[in-house]
Amino acid sequence: MKKVLLAAVFLTGFSFTFAQESQTQKLDPKQDKDLMTWYHKDFATTKVYGVDTENAYKYLESKGLKPKTVLVGVLDSGVQVDHPGLIKNIWTNPNEVPNNGKDDDGNGYVDDIHGWNFIGGKNGDIDVDNMEVTRVVAKYKPVFEGDDSVKNKANQSKMPEEFAMYMKSKEIYTAKSIEAKQGFQMYTTINDIIPNMVKLLGGKPLTPENVAAIKTPTDQKDAMAMQVLNQVAQSPEFKGKSSAEFEKTMREQMKEALDEVGPSAKQYDLNYDPRKEIVGDNYDNYTEKNYGNNHYEGPDAMHGTHVAGIIAGLPQGKEIQYGVASKVAKIMSVRTVPNGDERDKDVANAIRYAVDNGAKVLNMSFGKPVSPGKNVVWDAFKYAQDKGVLLVKAAGNENEDVAEHLAYPTNFKNVTDEAPFVNNVLVVGASTNQNSALRAGFSNYNKKMVNVFAPGEQIYSTVPKNEYRYLQGTSMASPVVAGAAAVLLAYMPNLKPDQIIEALVKSSNPNTDNEFGNFSQAGGVIDVKKAAEYAYTNFYNGKSSNVKKNVKSSKKSVKN
Repeated sequence: MKKVLLAAVFLTGFSFTFAQESQTQKLDPKQDKDLMTWYHKDFATTKVYGVDTENAYKYLESKGLKPKTVLVGVLDSGVQVDHPGLIKNIWTNPNEVPNNGKDDDGNGYVDDIHGWNFIGGKNGDIDVDNMEVTRVVAKYKPVFEGDDSVKNKANQSKMPEEFAMYMKSKEIYTAKSIEAKQGFQMYTTINDIIPNMVKLLGGKPLTPENVAAIKTPTDQKDAMAMQVLNQVAQSPEFKGKSSAEFEKTMREQMKEALDEVGPSAKQYDLNYDPRKEIVGDNYDNYTEKNYGNNHYEGPDAMHGTHVAGIIAGLPQGKEIQYGVASKVAKIMSVRTVPNGDERDKDVANAIRYAVDNGAKVLNMSFGKPVSPGKNVVWDAFKYAQDKGVLLVKAAGNENEDVAEHLAYPTNFKNVTDEAPFVNNVLVVGASTNQNSALRAGFSNYNKKMVNVFAPGEQIYSTVPKNEYRYLQGTSMASPVVAGAAAVLLAYMPNLKPDQIIEALVKSSNPNTDNEFGNFSQAGGVIDVKKAAEYAYTNFYNGKSSNVKKNVKSSKKSVKN
C-alpha cells in the first residue's frame, strides 16, 4: 500500500492534515537547493546524517575498481519510464522486440521491454483496490460469523490461524473504515470553508498578527475557518503568503488530500473487488504467474517514480536531483502496488519476475498488517536468496515497534525467532536531517527486526508529468539503501546479500541519542563510503578462495 503518513495540526472538533508519504509538496524555487540533495551529505564534515554518496564513489574508484551496471527492480505503483530524470537509467530488455505482440524471450510476458505490470490486464489497470483487512473480513465473515453458530464454532476450531487473522483484520477494519470516513468528511469540510478563510483575511497576507486581529466570528463556518487560520498561520508553507497565494495553495492541498482519502470508500467496501474484471486471473490460484500487461506506469505512478529517482535519478536541465546509484544502476519497473494494499500473489510473482530477468537488488516500499498468502511470498524470498538477490524493504510508517505490529512481508516467520529465516532481506527505517530528532516520527522501528535507518524525510525526487516533489516516509528511506547496495555491488559484484547487509549495518553512523541506538540493529544511519570501506576490507578479493572464506565469516558475523 502507498501508506498515508499524516503530519497533523489538531483543531477543535477535527484534525487537519497536510503531509503524507505520498504527500505532494511542490518545489518552491526560493528553497535552498542544498535541501534537495541533503541526503547525499558527508556526515564526517557536515554533521548532517546523509549517506556520503560522492565520497563512496571516490573511494571505490581510488581502489582501481571498475563498476558494472546493476539492475534494480522497483516493485511499486509504477514508474514513468520516460521521465527526463530517469529515461537514461531505465532498463530495456535486450531479448524482447518492442511492440510486436510476441513473447520474444520466452519468459511468459509479451513485450516486457522495461518491466511488467502484475495489477493490470487486457481490460486495463487497477488503480484502487481493497485493503487486505477488507479482503480477509469479506472472505471469512461468512465462515466464522455466519448464520449457523454451530458451524461457526466448528470452523473456528478447524482453522485457528485463519480465525486469528480474521479477528485481527476485523478489529483493524472496523477502526480504519470509520477513520477513513471521518477523514473524508474532515477534508470536505475544510475544503468547503476555504472561501470563509479568504473572507476573514480580507485581502491581507496570512500572518499570525493579521489572524489575531480578526474579530471573533459568530457564524459557525467562519468560526471553523478561524481555527484553521490560527493553525496554518504558524506553518512555514503558508506563513506570509498573500490572500490569493494562500487560497491557491490551500485548494491544491485539499484536492490532493481528497484524492488520497476519496478511494477509501472502495478500499473498505466488502463488496468491491476489481480483480476479476480487470486482471482476469484466478486470484486464488497462487501458482498462476502469466497475467498482467506491460503498462509500466499505470494510473498513478507518483510513489514508484519518486522511489526510482532516489535510486537512479539523473540531473537534467535545471534539476540537480540525482539518485544514490545514478552512476551505476538501471531501473526495472514491476508494477505491484495499487491504491490500496498489494496482494501476496502479485508480490511473489513480482519478485520472481525481477530475479529471473536479472535484477540483483529489489526495492519493496510497501507493507500491510495481515498476509493470507505469506507462505507464497516467503517462498519467493527464498527463491531470491538462492539466486543471490538482495531485497530491501521499508519498515513502515505507523510509528510502531514492528515486533508488536508486524508489517508484512516480513523476513521473520515468528517475532520470537532469534534470526530471520532468510539472509537477503534488509529492513529500513526513516531518519531526518535533524540530529536532535533523528528518527522520523512516523517510522517503525525495532532493535532486532529493523536493520538500518536511512534518510526518509524531505526527500526530493522525480514524480510523473516530468516533475519533482518532496515526499517522505520509510518508502523514501528504502530506495536510499537500495541505491547504496547497488553502488557496492557495482564495484564489487562478488558481494553476497548478507555481506552487503553486514557492511551497511556495521558501518552506520551512530547517534549520541541512546534511544536512537535501540531503534535498529545498526543503531545508526547508513554511510555508503564507510560501507564501501568495510566491504572492500572484509570481503572483496579477486581470488575465489578468499571470497568463499569471507562469505563464511560474514554468515557467522550476521548470525552472531
